[in-house]
Amino acid sequence: MKHQKSFFFLVFLIGFHLVSAQNAVGSFLKPSDSLDKKRQNSIVIAESVLAAGALVGLNQLWYADYPQSNFHFTNDNSEWLQMDKLGHSFSSYHLGRFGAEMLQWSGASKKNQLIYGAGLGFAFLTAVEVLDGYSSEWGASTGDVIANASGTALYISQELLWKEQRITPKFSFHTTQFAAYRPDVLGRSLSEQILKDYNGQTYWLSTNLYSFSKGSKIPKWLNLAVGYGANGMVSGNTENNPQNSTQKVERFRQFYLSFDVDLTKIETKSHFLKTIFSVFNTIKIPAPTIEYSANEGFKGHWLYF
Repeated sequence: MKHQKSFFFLVFLIGFHLVSAQNAVGSFLKPSDSLDKKRQNSIVIAESVLAAGALVGLNQLWYADYPQSNFHFTNDNSEWLQMDKLGHSFSSYHLGRFGAEMLQWSGASKKNQLIYGAGLGFAFLTAVEVLDGYSSEWGASTGDVIANASGTALYISQELLWKEQRITPKFSFHTTQFAAYRPDVLGRSLSEQILKDYNGQTYWLSTNLYSFSKGSKIPKWLNLAVGYGANGMVSGNTENNPQNSTQKVERFRQFYLSFDVDLTKIETKSHFLKTIFSVFNTIKIPAPTIEYSANEGFKGHWLYF
């Protein structure tokens, strides 16, 4: 469940976005037309402090209780029906997106936004992978590295191809019964379950329809989202029985089709609102959804979280 660590830094960076927005007024949040070195320096310092603090915190809170080892790799690609890999890709994409947007605010060139901003997610998560590699409990994962690279590549490729983000990874969550079976693994509180209970997580690719049909009457904010989730998981690999139950837990994949909203396409002159919309565009808006799984076939949800 290593991708939880990437979530921590993503939360830190979201907090940095929001604090900046709350403390700023007027034209402060407006991106600079040319390079503003004071802004650029403040971003570099803030990101360095956040990244260093997150890595030190992870080392003390996550790794300190486990013995160290020589650097090694582990193959965890079969675990959690690959939900953890989607978490890595999601985190890498949005860490890179926030990094690029902050450099855009400073007036940095597009080239620097893509190299130094969009690469933030991959760089930070690679550092986390190195820490994993020296821990006897985990080990570095080639699958994680590939997932991290895919998230970064998704952002950069769209900027190079379309000069905009037409396809956005998003996240949604609902509570499940499985957390009660293994709360130490899947979480006791709601905040822990959001990070740990893969059964309740859904990862989406949300596509903006207007971007592919410009000039049409389709609302600019309307998206169509394809989602992936999995159910019946109480451990990484084995189909364990729930505690105090003789009923076997069957693991299966779930696929979703739903509508969504691209908050960044909502027109506003307020740079404060644009910042808020950018931050919350990581979350899939609850909407009517069609679900398919091999176990349960097709079924509909009036509102799926």
